[in-house]
Amino acid sequence: MLIVQDITAMRKSSDKKKYNTAIVFVKEMIAPCGMNCGSCLGYMRTENHCPGCRSDADPKPSYCRDCIVINCELLKETESKFCYDCPKYPCRRLKNLDKRYSTRYGTSFFDNLAMIREQGMDRFLAFETERRTCPQCGSTLCVHHKVCFECGFTNLIQSDNRYKQN
Repeated sequence: MLIVQDITAMRKSSDKKKYNTAIVFVKEMIAPCGMNCGSCLGYMRTENHCPGCRSDADPKPSYCRDCIVINCELLKETESKFCYDCPKYPCRRLKNLDKRYSTRYGTSFFDNLAMIREQGMDRFLAFETERRTCPQCGSTLCVHHKVCFECGFTNLIQSDNRYKQN
């Protein structure tokens, strides 16, 4: 009897989804640095969910709460509330962040910001929706993982998804 109860409890806990993979990208989810919080592992988690950089809701992970970019005094003075309007753009912090994400995840914040500035938020959100949707099952792909959480599809283009001007 105890074994059956343990197996039933294990099944119930494993049935619970670890990640939300049905995310609709909206402008409020685009961080000042150009990160799409909607494709971030912290935002996609169902437990200890991060509400996104621009949200005032808690709890936020310490790396978001203490982020130099989101807490930048110069950013608060910009009209757009994006780093590209800052007089120090690109700052050292953003250069380091872009290098890390370009190298590890195939995502350039400089490219994201350029698209937002040059083509507008609607075009950027459409682009993000296209590149962050699994072609096999239609789920949202995480920027931090090359494999779809739902179907296991390997996102081979993750390292080649940088914005290119036409």
